[in-house]
Amino acid sequence: MPTPEAAFAGILLLVVSLVSALAGANAATESEAEALLAWKASLAAAAALSDWTKAAPACSWLGVSCDAAGHVLSLRLVGLGLTGTLDALDFTALPDLATLDLNNNNLFGAIPASLSRLRSLAKLDLGSNGFNGSIPPQLGDLSGLVDLRLYNNNLADAIPHQLSRLPRIKHFDLGSNFLTDPDYSRFSPMPTVNFMSLYLNYLTGSFPEFVLNSSNVTYLDLSQNNFSRPIPDTLPKKLPNLMYLNLSVNAFSGGIPASLSKLRKLRDLRISTNYLTGGIPDFLGSMSQMRVLELGGNPLGGPIPPVLGRLQMLQRLDLRSAMLVSTIPPQLGNLGNLRFTDLSMNQLSGVLPPELAGMRKIREFGISSNNLAGQIPPAMFTSWPDLINFQVFKNSFTGKIPPEIGKATKLEILYLFSNNFTGSIPVEIGQLVNLVQLDLSVNWLTGLIPHSLGNLKQLTRLTLFFNELIGAIPPEIGDMTALQVLDVNTNHLEGELPTTITSLGNLQYLALFDNNFTGTIPPDLGKGLSLTDAAFGNNSFSGELPQSLCHGLALQNFTANHNNFSGTLPPCLKNCAGLYHVRLEQNQFTGDISEVFGVHPILDSLDVSKNQLTGKLSPHWSQCTNLTVLSMNNNLMSGSIPAALCRLTSLRSLDLSNNQFTGELPHCWLKLKALVFMDVSNNGLWGNFPASTSLDDFPLQSLRLANNSFSGEFPSVIETCCSMLITLDLGDNMFVGDIPSWIGTSVPLLRVLTLPSNKFSGVIPSELSKLSNLQVLDLSKNSFTGSIPGTFGNLTSMMKTPKQVFSSKKVESSGRHDFVQVRRISTFSRRTVPANNPSLLDKYRDRVNIFWKGREQTFQKTIEISGSIPESIGGLELLESLDLSWNELSGAIPPTISKLNSLGVLNLSNNLLRGVIPTGSQMQTFADESIYGNNPGLCGFPLSIACSDEGTEDHQELGRGIWLWYSIILGIVFGFWSWFGALFFLRPWRFFFLQFLDKLGSK
Repeated sequence: MPTPEAAFAGILLLVVSLVSALAGANAATESEAEALLAWKASLAAAAALSDWTKAAPACSWLGVSCDAAGHVLSLRLVGLGLTGTLDALDFTALPDLATLDLNNNNLFGAIPASLSRLRSLAKLDLGSNGFNGSIPPQLGDLSGLVDLRLYNNNLADAIPHQLSRLPRIKHFDLGSNFLTDPDYSRFSPMPTVNFMSLYLNYLTGSFPEFVLNSSNVTYLDLSQNNFSRPIPDTLPKKLPNLMYLNLSVNAFSGGIPASLSKLRKLRDLRISTNYLTGGIPDFLGSMSQMRVLELGGNPLGGPIPPVLGRLQMLQRLDLRSAMLVSTIPPQLGNLGNLRFTDLSMNQLSGVLPPELAGMRKIREFGISSNNLAGQIPPAMFTSWPDLINFQVFKNSFTGKIPPEIGKATKLEILYLFSNNFTGSIPVEIGQLVNLVQLDLSVNWLTGLIPHSLGNLKQLTRLTLFFNELIGAIPPEIGDMTALQVLDVNTNHLEGELPTTITSLGNLQYLALFDNNFTGTIPPDLGKGLSLTDAAFGNNSFSGELPQSLCHGLALQNFTANHNNFSGTLPPCLKNCAGLYHVRLEQNQFTGDISEVFGVHPILDSLDVSKNQLTGKLSPHWSQCTNLTVLSMNNNLMSGSIPAALCRLTSLRSLDLSNNQFTGELPHCWLKLKALVFMDVSNNGLWGNFPASTSLDDFPLQSLRLANNSFSGEFPSVIETCCSMLITLDLGDNMFVGDIPSWIGTSVPLLRVLTLPSNKFSGVIPSELSKLSNLQVLDLSKNSFTGSIPGTFGNLTSMMKTPKQVFSSKKVESSGRHDFVQVRRISTFSRRTVPANNPSLLDKYRDRVNIFWKGREQTFQKTIEISGSIPESIGGLELLESLDLSWNELSGAIPPTISKLNSLGVLNLSNNLLRGVIPTGSQMQTFADESIYGNNPGLCGFPLSIACSDEGTEDHQELGRGIWLWYSIILGIVFGFWSWFGALFFLRPWRFFFLQFLDKLGSK
């Protein structure tokens, strides 16, 4: 038994040993703490690490875990907003660190090679940061690493082959970077890996061999690269344990290998968006364990195999855009566990099988952009209680929208647009209180907008355009406070806007155009909003625009054209720097334009024509450098045209006509290198027309200078700049001298040349006859001498046989559009804010003013007609004016013309028509004989020529030996006043105006 002294000495020794051990441990943790604090100090943002201080032990800090001895084992700092690099982190001070997880921060810079000194590291997760540069090959020295996650960074260059030699690695994720092809020959198999992801990189070539040799992989994602060639037949043999296979968005080709049927553990197969062909193989129906099948985006072709209905466990089926041609198999209704299916963008036909109601767990259903028809089975909505997304747009579904739709109360997205649905909007839609997006546009829906829609308080998008809706917008619209998009354009809505519309505090897009709205717009509309789009065009609104309409200064597209607005424009427009598209023409706006518009750097088109705007053109317009269309014609603007406008190098159409501009045209006008149309006619401009240097590729097609006081000789600049010119109008100026002979060769495309009421003199150059496209020539009221060139007989465009453009063939479509609905054909592509609107430019092409039938008319483009009047003309039920005079129409007037009950103007004179003039209905109101004059074969009312029992045949040949016509007019006017006013298509062909050709014309 030890003595008391010996026992005390033993206890003392033990205490000393413990103190020494603790001192060593404290020293180790102190060095680790100092390393971590030094790294924290280097970070630009580390507010989440506020408890990392010397006042507390490192093991108590956020994200730090230690072992019993106080050494740091784990550092987990996920999603803390840390910003900076890893350069200042001393990894040698953390020898026991087993886990480093910095996922989802804002770390950047290179991944330090010194990470390889963490010999105890088992998990490294640097995913979802901003690391760049190469992956250090030294990471291959981390022999204990089991889990490597570097996904979703900016890493580049080749994948280091050293990583394939990590002996214990199981989870290998390098996805979503910019990695390129490694030297695969230096890669080793990775037999320990069960999770491998290389998705969304720049990898190419065939299926990587080292992947095929990694035999224990159960999860493989190679999607969103550029791998090509066929999917290997050996894949099931090499990777027999696969449960998840994603090869989507690559360039794999060939058929879907039949060997895939051997992957008995495969539950998730995603091979969409490749170049796979050969149809959907039947063997897929035998893979009963399948949960996800994505084959879309391949040119597979063929039908949907009914055997897919055997996949009882299937939860997701994606066959979109696969060139499938078939009906929908009723057997798909057996997929009782299906939650998502997308069959859109194929060539599926037939009807929706009622058996699909058996997919009772379906949440998202998409069959858009197919050729499906018939009615939607109501049982779908009563049998699918979990439905949240229903998209069947761009088909040919008919009938009424089933009122049972109100039973699908979880619906969030309902897209039925671009079909042939009829009837009214079911009031039951108001029961879908979870609805976020509702689109019923481009159908044939009638009746009122239901008041019950006011219940949809979560709705952000309501689009009802291109229907036949009537009545007013219900006041309950103001209850839909989440609404961001309201589009009801092109209906028959009427009345005033409800004042409750100002309650839509989140509204960004408002489209009301092409309706019959009247009254004023609520004055508070726009207050507190950030409207980006506002479209009121083609209505009968009156009064002033709301001055707060652009209160949020976010307005980009603004159209109020063709209304009765008056007063000044909202002054806040001046500060809307994001304006892109503005149409305000044909109103009664007043005020100084320079006080309304400012600097709009992305403005593409502006049309304020046909108003009463005053003021001068500000040089600030030159800062709208993206402007392509500028139309300010028919206003009261004055002053000079500033030279600063020449900086608008993107401008394609400039119309300043019919104003009070004075001074000289800027000499720099040819710097407008994109200009196609220019009209400064009917102003007070004077001086010589500016000359400039040659521009070989100047695209100008129409130049109108008429009714000014330009002087000097024929503009010589046209010879060198304007080889593409089609229309040239210099009439009513003070030009002098000869017409240059070069005009016959330098402007070979010219169709319209009008030079009347000038002081031109000399002889008419015979070179004009070289203008083979010329259709309109007016040299009247000048001082020409000499004779008419005999070579004018070569003006072939004035004597060629007209082409037939009418056809008796009905417009073909799936019942959507026929002649009864002409208005839909002519305006179907219109939207509130077209990104590129060629019509704003096209409407000016080949425009010219001539005197016809006693008054000045504006004509543009050309139409040439011969042949007969088609029977189908009776389908133009909205036609108000029809002028087919001075053509070569032959045959009988079709009896169907009597069906044109809206017709108020008719002119069929000067043709080759014959037979009995139809009677009855509206035709009885046309009692003027001149309507049918100079058609020797016609008989009957109102002509004095009676018809014989056998009918009247025309035995006379109409003498048309004259090769030159003064005026051959085709004027077809489609008036659709009940919809949006009058559309006029008045298109002349073959004009030649020389006042001194009377004798020749009488020969």
